[in-house]
Amino acid sequence: MPTILLTGGTGYIGSHTCVELIEAGYETVLYDNLCNSSPVVVDRIQKITGTCPVFVQGDIRDRAILDRLFDRHTIDAVIHFAGLKAVGESVAKPLAYYINNVGGSTTLFDAMQSHGVRHVVFSSSATVYDPNAEMPLEEASPLGPENPYGQTKLMVERILHDIAQANSGWRTMSLRYFNPVGAHESGLIGEDPRNTPENLMPYIAQVAVGRRPVLRVFGNDYSTPDGTGVRDYIHVMDLAAAHVAALARLFDERPANHMAINVGTGSGYSVLDMISAFERASGKPVPFEIVARRLGDIAVSFADVGLARQALGWRHRRDLEQMCADTWRWQSKNPSGYDD
Repeated sequence: MPTILLTGGTGYIGSHTCVELIEAGYETVLYDNLCNSSPVVVDRIQKITGTCPVFVQGDIRDRAILDRLFDRHTIDAVIHFAGLKAVGESVAKPLAYYINNVGGSTTLFDAMQSHGVRHVVFSSSATVYDPNAEMPLEEASPLGPENPYGQTKLMVERILHDIAQANSGWRTMSLRYFNPVGAHESGLIGEDPRNTPENLMPYIAQVAVGRRPVLRVFGNDYSTPDGTGVRDYIHVMDLAAAHVAALARLFDERPANHMAINVGTGSGYSVLDMISAFERASGKPVPFEIVARRLGDIAVSFADVGLARQALGWRHRRDLEQMCADTWRWQSKNPSGYDD
């Protein structure tokens, strides 16, 4: 079976995708600088799968380490997760995001080209879309990120498009994630943000487990059924399965140019829906307070997932109840995350 390099491989989505790859028979090499993850993840993956992935500590901007990695391991494809990912931080520190996310990606792709590796799946985001686009969001919907994080994702997509256009040997695909949540059903790996969570689900989970006193709900005056923002949430293991399907597509046939594909469920839940579902799954109260809207938040965002079904033969299998149950299992087993 092919060997897959996962940059950012000990992170939230990378670790779950590694499990899915191993269970599908792939060899895996994890590459991470551990700026937002823990080396404990490698042992947890081994406990789940019975296989210990190769782990190399390094930064995607470090060409020398990348060259040594490609020299030492025969890599057949790369899934590129590595990158800074906090929207608010990207507004405050845009240069860091462009240097790391865009500069690091070009360093990685150049190293791949030098070592004859031409297959890559890129971890992109629904933030590449224009916030005023009509719902549901299709891959052909207007693009127009309004924060540096989204801009970096779109820039890397365009770089991959241009590489694939210029060289027929490259096979490239971007998966545009909506809102990944949940955890592996074992409770051994899950989402463990280093600082105050920027995403809803880990914040809810930390309030339910007692790490934080109250959840802040940003606005209840949107044009939605209950006034709170509506988003498309997808279980991280379904998202991991989409990466395996994407690799299979790249290995089986060359897509027409660079492909960008939405990965979501095609439906949305409000913030209050998520709180209620989590309270049912955990049996714990989630106290919350309504505060002012966050700058840049929109009322509704959800995906059209028709292309994922058509091009990848993929569809989500887990519902909201399982997303919440698996998140709670992870958080209740690991109240302080990987530091427990």
